[in-house]
Order: sequence, then C-alpha cells, then structure tokens
Amino acid sequence: MALKQLTAEQVRIWTREQKDRWWLENVYRGSMAQLTVRSAITGFLLGALLSVTNLYVGAKTGWTLGVGLTSVILAFALYRVFSRLGARDMTILENNCVQSIATAAGYMTMPLTSGIAAYMWSTNAVLPLWQIVVFTIVLSVLGVLVAFPMKRRFINDEQHPFPEGRACGVVLDALYESSAAATGMLRAKALMVAAAIAGGFSFISGENYMRLVQERWLGFKSSWSMPTHLDAWYYWLVDKGYAPLPKLVGVDIRQLALSPGLDFAMIGAGGLMGIRAASSLLFGAALNFVVVVPVMIALGEIQPRAGSIAEGTALFGRAHIVNNWSLWWGITMMVVASLIALFARPDVFVAAFRSLRRRRPDAAAGEDVLRHIELPLTVSWIGVPLIGASGVWMLHAWFGVHWLLGALAIPLILVLATIAASSTALTGITPSGSLSKIPQFTFGAIDPRSPAPNLMTAVMSAEVASNASNLLMDIKPGYMLGAKPRQQAIGHVIGIVAGALAATPLFFLLFGLRGFDPAAGVTVADTMVSDKFAFPAALQWKGVSDLVQAIFGGEAAGGLLTTSIVWSMAIAGLAALVMEILRLRSHNRFPLSPLAIGLGVVVPPDSTLMMFVGAAMFWLASRRFGSQPGSRGHAIWVDSQEPICAGLIAGAALIGIGDVLVRVFVLS
Repeated sequence: MALKQLTAEQVRIWTREQKDRWWLENVYRGSMAQLTVRSAITGFLLGALLSVTNLYVGAKTGWTLGVGLTSVILAFALYRVFSRLGARDMTILENNCVQSIATAAGYMTMPLTSGIAAYMWSTNAVLPLWQIVVFTIVLSVLGVLVAFPMKRRFINDEQHPFPEGRACGVVLDALYESSAAATGMLRAKALMVAAAIAGGFSFISGENYMRLVQERWLGFKSSWSMPTHLDAWYYWLVDKGYAPLPKLVGVDIRQLALSPGLDFAMIGAGGLMGIRAASSLLFGAALNFVVVVPVMIALGEIQPRAGSIAEGTALFGRAHIVNNWSLWWGITMMVVASLIALFARPDVFVAAFRSLRRRRPDAAAGEDVLRHIELPLTVSWIGVPLIGASGVWMLHAWFGVHWLLGALAIPLILVLATIAASSTALTGITPSGSLSKIPQFTFGAIDPRSPAPNLMTAVMSAEVASNASNLLMDIKPGYMLGAKPRQQAIGHVIGIVAGALAATPLFFLLFGLRGFDPAAGVTVADTMVSDKFAFPAALQWKGVSDLVQAIFGGEAAGGLLTTSIVWSMAIAGLAALVMEILRLRSHNRFPLSPLAIGLGVVVPPDSTLMMFVGAAMFWLASRRFGSQPGSRGHAIWVDSQEPICAGLIAGAALIGIGDVLVRVFVLS
C-alpha cells in the first residue's frame, strides 16, 4: 500500500503531540508481529554475517557499507522460500526488525578498522580481545541511548527524510505488495548469482583452498590457484626473456604497487560508490604512484627500504612509500576537504545548536501520546551518565587517558551527535571522518605526550555520535511502517552483541593478531597491513594523531615532516580547498572529489582500479537501460544494482575470509 505521510504544511504547523496522535491512529501497526524469536535469530545471524563482510571491506577500502537493504532482501527471500515449504511468511515489521538488528551489527566494525587499529599501531601493543568486545559494546549501547531521545525531534516532530532510511522503508513496503513480490525475488536471485560468481572465483584463486584440495585431499605434490593479477602473463614473458621489464625511474613498477588485480569485492564496492567518487579515487592513485612518487624517488626524497636503485635491487613497496612520504599529502586532502564540507553547511550547525537550547521535548510538545511504546526518556537520562561513566573508566584504566579528558568526551558526544544527526537527516551522509578530527585536535592539543588522548577520546566521542546518527537512519523505516520503537531499540542491542561477537574474533584471526609477540621485532602495523588489507581509515587516524603530536609536542615535528613532505601538504591542502569550494559552488557538478583523491593515495592502486571498473560498469548500464523502465535490462542492471553489488562483496569477502581461516586452522 502507499505509505502515509504528513504534508509539508502539517509538519510545519502541527505540534508534536498532534503528529504523534496522527501517527498512532493512521500508521502504527500495534497488533502486527515485529520482534519475534525468528526475527531476532535471523537478524542476529545476518548481522553477524554482514558485519564480517563490512570488516573485510573496511580493512581494504576504509569504507563502511550500509547493510540494511541487503538484509531486507535476504530476509524477504529466505522466508518467502520457507513459506513455500509450509512455514508462515515473515511480516513486513519482522523484516524491518531484521534490518534494524543487521545494520546495528554492521556498524560495529567501524572502530576496528579505524581508531582502535590506529591506537594499536601507535602503541605497538595488541588490545585483549575481551577488552575490545566490551569497549565497542559500551560505545554502541551509548549510541542507542543517545539516538532514541533524538528520534522524537528529528523523526517524530520535524519528519526529516533520512534519505537512505526512507529508501529502505519504500523498498520494504514495495516488497510486501503482492504485485512486487516477483521483483523482490528477482533482486534476491541477482544477489545470490553475483555472490556465487564472486565466491567461485575467490575459491579457485585462494591459495590455501587449493593447497587443501589438491595437496591434502587429492594427494598432489604441489597445487595451482587461479592468478588474480591481470598482468601475470606479461611477467611470464619477462621471465622467459620475451618482453622488457617495465620500470619507472629505474624501479620495477610492481615495487610502486602498479600491478592490477581482479577483485570482485572491489567491483561491487565501486558499483555502490558511484562513478564520480571512483574516478577521483583512480585519479588520486595514478597521480601519486605514477607521477609524484617517481619524481620524489628521482629526487632522493623517497629512499628504498632495502637495496639500491643503481644496482637494480631497490625494494620499495606500497606500504613503505605511503607510510614514509605519500600518506601526508593524502591525509591533508582528506582532512581539508572533509572539514570544509562539514563547515560549509551552517544550517546543520544552526539546527544542531538551536536544538541544544530547547526545552525538554515532553515539556514543549504537550502530552506524550506514545509513552507506552517509545523507549522511555528516563532510560537515556539515567543510562547515558552510567554507561558514559563506564566508558570514561575504560579510557583511563585501559588506555591511560586522564579522567578529566575522558569526562569531557561525554558532553562532546552530545554536541557531535546532534551535528551528525542533522547532517544525516538532511543529506543521508554521516560525516564520521570530519567529526573525528575535532576531538583528535582538541584533546591532542591538551595532552600531546601520547597518542591515547587524541585517538581514544575521538573513538569514544566521534564513533558514538556517528553510531547514533546512523541508527536514526535505521529507525526511520520503522517509523514509516508503524513499528514499535521500544522493540527497535531492543533489536539494535541484539545487533550490537551480534556484531561484536562475530567481527572481533575475526579481526584477530584475519589480520594475524593471535599470538602477536612484540619481542619478535615485528610491529602491529607490519602484521596487519598488507597488499590485500591497507586499512586506509586507520592510516588516516594514525596520521592525524602523529601530526597532532608533532604540532603540539614540539621536538618531534622536525624528524617527522621533511621539507618535501611539508610542501606536498601545503600544495595538497590548497588544492583540496579550491576543489571542494568548486564542488560546493557547482552544486556537486564538479567532476572530482578531493576527499576521494586523498583516499586514493592510501588505498592500494589495484583496488582503486577495480572500484573504477565496477562504477563504470553500472554507470554505462544505467545510461543504456535507465530510460527503459520495465525492460529486463532495467530490472537487472538498474533496479538490482545494489543487490548485485552486495552479492559481489559478500561472496568475495566471505570466501576470502574462509581462505585465511583454512590457513590458520587447517594448513598450519
């Protein structure tokens, strides 16, 4: 059925009591099943599964995927199949509950691939698994407690769109129309086929899978796996002496990370990212590794980590190049662009700080007609100080952050959450990266002696704020469909536990942290970072942390930032300023994104190339079939774009993770 909603005039002139009463009478589905045992279990399992894929993609790209729509389609298809076998079909609110649980689980991976990873790199110490689980659960529960009082203003009263959340609600409503059931199943099939293709390729290209099958099971003396590097054939010719070795400034281009590889997960990520961001990523990677880095090597500003260029034995590698030189100009572009984009929206700040001066919502809105189904405000008024105090204790006891700095992070959470929610409500974009810089520079300036004050207070304040605003995005479809708010809150907590229990142990297994020994002479960063997992978000967090300590710590600045690095940062900052202003003034028609250009410096070039391939593929498909609604091509390549991309990511990620687990638990 058509979703009921208030008119713009009603939103403007009605009180919140009138809006709540209208919603209760016209939208609320109090008798419909929502948080049932099966929806809780389905959401828990799907959330755990999708949080694992988010961890994989986040470690490769620094980008966290929204998993709400994927979980909706999977749950719909799963129970539609079960209903044909005699089971009762899932209600629309049960499916929405699955979406709430799964998305809450997906957000759990954000600190693992950003601030927490950066902290472990900076201290060269691995946090105990149980501490990470407890700390991330505390932060996420704090996000829930902050989000639900904000729901009453942003969703109930001001009826903000929350674009991605609204899209999810529209899709859910459409799926449960009998005429649209076939469309829902087509999307589910597209997701499954894409996952099978990506997973199949990941299996035959997985060295550990092939060793297990060919050597252990079939008894072969050696094994073969499908090469993923697309230029492998050319270097076979080089080895045979049939072709010249390609070099830049006397260095094998493979030492400069210029070796394209086929990665279906990155193709799917590019399809979700869009052509503009993917083009900017590729431009940033090409500018850095093809132009800037060879010039700096020729000038002697970037020295090999071993060997000699003159003798042809020089060893560079992407991680060495990025960590010792390129990181700084890439980070500068990202920081400048993200902060300009944030502060260029004064309406967000005006709305945010105006709300901080308002009276309590209940006092301003009259009778609270939804008090019997909303999460009681007393839960948040009591829970935020209590849970916040436990978080402050953890900052002090586990990370050495001074009590006062930890306490100051709590009111900062409320300010940043209001800013983040205002942005998410209007644009669908949560400025997580921008917000994290505020506590990093603030607390880093107060205490620059160690990385913990700027990193861990930023993890606590910015991540909670981002989590709260993202949860509002997921509450929106429930409001549109008439769901019970209290049960959504419980569902979010279930998802938090699912994500923490699934992603954190895998975090240790996937990135080699189990049994890490600092006495072995290998750093945490060396253990975690590889050509496969670049951890771009963590590199950015650590880079800002190092920069803050260099600026406010005094003596360290000279050794950290050479003259060429300082010049590169100045040029990059100016370029980001100009490009971001052009983008804003042209209403987003400027073709390049300085934020994505900076990210292209730290993401491996082969990943950026595959993301561009994915974005270009779906961009061309939309131009070909976009004007043909109702056609088979439109149904597959336009309507099913997101399910296809999600399938490519899930298939490649899950089978890729399995390849690592085979090595850890079977072959070793």
